[in-house]
Amino acid sequence: MGIFGRKDTTETTAAPAAVNPDLAALTGDYTIDASHTTLGFVARHAMVTNVKGKFLDFSGALHLDGSDPSASTATLDVKMDSIDTGSADRDGHLKSADFFKTDEHPTMTFRSTKAEALGGDDYRITGDLTILGTTKPLTIDLEFNGAAKDPFGNERVGFEGKAEILRSEWGLTWNAALETGGVLVSDKIKLNFDISAIKNA
Repeated sequence: MGIFGRKDTTETTAAPAAVNPDLAALTGDYTIDASHTTLGFVARHAMVTNVKGKFLDFSGALHLDGSDPSASTATLDVKMDSIDTGSADRDGHLKSADFFKTDEHPTMTFRSTKAEALGGDDYRITGDLTILGTTKPLTIDLEFNGAAKDPFGNERVGFEGKAEILRSEWGLTWNAALETGGVLVSDKIKLNFDISAIKNA
């Protein structure tokens, strides 16, 4: 199926159905709706629990191609000062020179370089993630959640995504040793995306 097609699980012996004509209508340029989108992350803390956080200020755009998913693209710009882990002290530490150095590097960016259809509603997008002025590749696995017109007449599409990174690869190396062994903050960070985007007029 194309990038916007829902998987049909109905068994049939009939000839394959024609391509859904709605796919062409959904192809186009979209703006990420920050008020209905979550950019989250999870880090292991003190080897025993997870700390969850998110970014509150960001903007992004998608170009979706229903007939050729490989032609789809995505961009994202995140204001690092908007980090929120539910603790003002922890957020302040994350903004400091120990971590994101937000005074020097106020923005984290993602620019896609490749998009793939994996079958059904599953897709994969690869791109360049820049943090602290360092750019490394990032691959995000995505599930297409559907498309709908909201009560205000906006044409929306939705995706859920996940990825994992080693923060040390972007120069985020601060840590503290634990008396019982191990370190305070994990190197591996899990990224979670819940994206709603509105088709441009």
